[in-house]
Amino acid sequence: MRIAFAAFAALGALSLAACESPADKAAEQKADAVEATGEAKADALEAQAAATSNEAAETQLNKQADAVEEKADAQADAIEQQAGKKD
Repeated sequence: MRIAFAAFAALGALSLAACESPADKAAEQKADAVEATGEAKADALEAQAAATSNEAAETQLNKQADAVEEKADAQADAIEQQAGKKD
């Protein structure tokens, strides 16, 4: 019984993976790239913040980093949602 259940579960997983269209994969890759770019920009801003001795500038740079990362996440989510609507 366990073997049949494991085989059924594996078959189900394979069928779900096969359902992802090339457009979905492309959208996912684009969304990942948008997130990675946003994260890299945020990391650069955080590095600038860490390097400054001005506390107000540090706070402002960290806020900018957070905003950049949030914007990138929102854009990535929008890309994935838009791709999902096309199915």
